[in-house]
Amino acid sequence: ALNDCLSIIKQHNLNMTRIESRASPNTNWDYDFFVDFENATEEQINQLCVSLAEARKDQITIVSHSKGTIWFPRKMKDLDSFSIKSLEYGEELDADHPGFKDYQYRRRRAEITQHAKSFKYGQPLPIVEYTETEISTWSTVYNKLKELYPTHACSAFNRVFPLFEKNCGYSPDNIPQLSQVSEFLHDLTGWRLRPVTGLLTPRDFLNALAFRVFHSTQYIRHPSQPLYTPEPDVCHELLGHAPLFADKDFSDFSQEIGLASLGVSDKDIERLATMYWFTVEFGLCKESNSSTGLRAYGAGLLSSFGELSYCLTKEPKVEPFEPSITSTTKYPITTYQPLYFVTESFVHSTSQVREFARTLDRPFSVRYNALTENIEVLDKKDSIISFVKEIQNNFKILTEAIEKFP
Repeated sequence: ALNDCLSIIKQHNLNMTRIESRASPNTNWDYDFFVDFENATEEQINQLCVSLAEARKDQITIVSHSKGTIWFPRKMKDLDSFSIKSLEYGEELDADHPGFKDYQYRRRRAEITQHAKSFKYGQPLPIVEYTETEISTWSTVYNKLKELYPTHACSAFNRVFPLFEKNCGYSPDNIPQLSQVSEFLHDLTGWRLRPVTGLLTPRDFLNALAFRVFHSTQYIRHPSQPLYTPEPDVCHELLGHAPLFADKDFSDFSQEIGLASLGVSDKDIERLATMYWFTVEFGLCKESNSSTGLRAYGAGLLSSFGELSYCLTKEPKVEPFEPSITSTTKYPITTYQPLYFVTESFVHSTSQVREFARTLDRPFSVRYNALTENIEVLDKKDSIISFVKEIQNNFKILTEAIEKFP
């Protein structure tokens, strides 16, 4: 079937620049194929769609007529194809992984990742009944990190962390369930957690952030090295990432990076992923109540006892966060970071990312509609007018509220 479609494309003399397969949410077929064309006119694309529909009787969708557009998710259910498309880890381990030779550990991870493979939007998040060994590993990590949070974590993190202990079952003796954390976050800031089998592609991971969705693993690191993991695990996700999603300013900052990633080139994805690494994963921020004037907010720091201790010493270099510079800076992935970037505030960083997004190679703007949970592309008059009307209506509501003040 794919060969037939490619033959038809060739007959239309179109230059195909990208083809990607994804597991289809449609039960009628196994895969969806997304194809990009270079310098194709709207008329050429329409003619191709007619030819494909006549020959294959398959569903043909034009993602965008805009030049340079790359497929990106528009609806929340589009994220269903991401969960099983992980790059590495999950149930498969590298030879240098602490659990590589532990058959029981590998079987357990395969069992847990199976939940993520079958999860679809709208379903209850999978529950994992953690073992005593897994809870013991969590407890070691939890207690060690809590020693450092008061002096090393940013004030926003220390403000919200007790809320997770009160409302989400965070404690040394319990590994929280994604469902409980996700529900709590959604009530506060509109964020959700989704289970994932392992590391996603940078494009898929960043695209999901635009929907205020964070993909989270549920398995835990090997018990032989509780303070080390070569990959994201449930300790990294729930201790490092999840708490700050309860902070509105940080939530907006994270989503802004996701919105900037929709439909951009592979080169720009690489730049945004690097920016994410130096901020959401390993970022520092200015705080006057710290002896160094700095605190940690990156999840890679907040979930690592060793690097959280190290990052505020005089050994690493620190530079101000500047998207154009940060996004092209090289970094190691197997050692502590020799360089950290410092944000003035999450609000300021959000503005910086928004300005940076204007320099990316994308011929349209996007917005997330929280009511429909869809991404809206602002590339046509109708969509822009609709957005303007929404702004006008919100402004009227704001004006009425102000008028009611004495």
